[in-house]
Amino acid sequence: MTSEKLPEVWLRGPLPGVSSLLMPAAHCLMQCREEIVTAADLTTNQLWAMPGGAASAGFHLRHIVGSLDRLLTYARAAQLDRHQLAYMRAEGEPGEPPDLAPTLVSSTQAAIDSAVQVLRSTSDADLMLARSVGRAALPSTVLGLLFHCAEHTHRHTGQLITTAKIVRSRTP
Repeated sequence: MTSEKLPEVWLRGPLPGVSSLLMPAAHCLMQCREEIVTAADLTTNQLWAMPGGAASAGFHLRHIVGSLDRLLTYARAAQLDRHQLAYMRAEGEPGEPPDLAPTLVSSTQAAIDSAVQVLRSTSDADLMLARSVGRAALPSTVLGLLFHCAEHTHRHTGQLITTAKIVRSRTP
């Protein structure tokens, strides 16, 4: 059975080692992992194009990597370091030489795999622990941050897929 004929990840059953309380977030992340491969064949120009001023597909891939790292840092009750802040500022830049689609897809999948591993290693007893987010120390919990990892990744995956369709349609 090819992956195109498989049901969505959440309909395939539990993921080994993931708490039932975190299973929806893990399913969501794994669905995103499968869907981002649609961007792997984008040319460099397509990857960094900003149709109508929208964020590029490259930005969405980099942003998924960076936002997962930042959210998981907060979930560990840590603060962002200078490398994370520098990465955040550069998420929309192609780089020199420009990053390529297969490389970004691979690094994004690795970041998702790492996030799912964090879900596996998180105890149910820790889910309601208070956490603060950002310089303003906005209130959240471990569960809130882990859920946001999934829904934020899903949002940018959808934007990535849409952007990829648009830039492909504009290429002769």
